[in-house]
Amino acid sequence: MESHKRVVGILYIVTGILQFIGMLLLSVLISSLIPFIADSAEENTRWVFEWIVPFINIIVAIIIVLFSIPSIIGGGALLQGKSWALTLVLILGCFKLFSFPIGTAIGIYTIWVYAEDKKSVSEKTA
Repeated sequence: MESHKRVVGILYIVTGILQFIGMLLLSVLISSLIPFIADSAEENTRWVFEWIVPFINIIVAIIIVLFSIPSIIGGGALLQGKSWALTLVLILGCFKLFSFPIGTAIGIYTIWVYAEDKKSVSEKTA
């Protein structure tokens, strides 16, 4: 079971880092493209483009804080054997279920590892 926990920890670190990099690249891409699009817009609609860049950057920051950073922390804590780490990655795994197809597979695997761990703990105490 420890090898499965190690795999889940590595998966969460890797997906957290990839999501972090992806969100930063998306933010840079949008921040770079919007001024060019705004130049071709009519004068009375430019305010929309001035408003949308900070809004998108806020959304990206929220996604990073809510999903990427906890994934990296949870994966690292799981590799270190912290008792709370499996619960954190279970919660994150439930959110990953909606990210088809890779996130769904990771979420299902996380739930399975959590269930097997709790089953083995209850068998040891019985």
